[in-house]
Amino acid sequence: MTAPGILLVDKPGGLTSHDVVARARRALGTRKIGHAGTLDPMATGLLVLGVEGATRLLTFIVGADKTYTATIRLGAHSTTDDAEGEITDPATPAALAAADDARIAAGVQALTGPITQVPSAVSAIKVDGRRAYDRVRAGEEVELAAREVTVSRFDVHDIRRDEEGIEIDVIVDCSSGTYIRALARDLGRGLGVGGYLTALRRTRVGPFDVAEAGGIDELAVHPRLSAAVAAARVLPRLDVSADEARDLRHGKRLVGQRERIPGARAAAIDPAGSLVGIVEPRGADLKSTMNMPEPGGVAAAEGERA
Repeated sequence: MTAPGILLVDKPGGLTSHDVVARARRALGTRKIGHAGTLDPMATGLLVLGVEGATRLLTFIVGADKTYTATIRLGAHSTTDDAEGEITDPATPAALAAADDARIAAGVQALTGPITQVPSAVSAIKVDGRRAYDRVRAGEEVELAAREVTVSRFDVHDIRRDEEGIEIDVIVDCSSGTYIRALARDLGRGLGVGGYLTALRRTRVGPFDVAEAGGIDELAVHPRLSAAVAAARVLPRLDVSADEARDLRHGKRLVGQRERIPGARAAAIDPAGSLVGIVEPRGADLKSTMNMPEPGGVAAAEGERA
């Protein structure tokens, strides 16, 4: 039986997140695999997969902040806000010349911090039960509601100019739900020249870095993070005794133990180093709101890190 854990994958371009999950299911011999946040086919980089019981942890990972590297092309619009769409409305030479480094810096600054962003119409957001990108590809007009997001870092690393446009390499730290192609679109719009994304790579999801990830051909052999290790990265760690672990697994409260955790929840870990579950305060007590399957009967996967 496949051992539970968190598998970090460096997704190549051209595959959907669903494609990667399907490959992982075949490679590991289990259907119980999910992911913590979609990457578009054109994007590369970190995809966080939950395997077996560790899929229960994904809900605590999916909302984590993220880091991306990207290349933005200024000088035209795209129907999809990226290079895969129809490129329209090329900017005039005068408009491009006016978009000097100082104006680009000002445009980037305007898109840094808490901002209101309209997601790209080709996002995975569901509209009346269907993905927005499916509606767009079917020829429908899609208008998505603006949302509040936070861009905590929007750094320009390089600017290259040619006769038809300007390419900018950037790195972005942002809250979950931020669309980098929408940043490209809005930067170009603010400069009056249009803009779209030509490359996108996700390098971090919360405490997980792409440097730890395996390639698409390593799904069966790349070490997985144990549920306990992964949970303790995402949440504060609460070490519990064997008796407390048993009580939590049986639905009992840790009476009067509220002060043992600093915030709204913590990862309870037993003396053997196994994740018991996620605990939350209930008045003055602590109660498990998500229990992991009890250990035993599942051999540790070869190379799994404890």
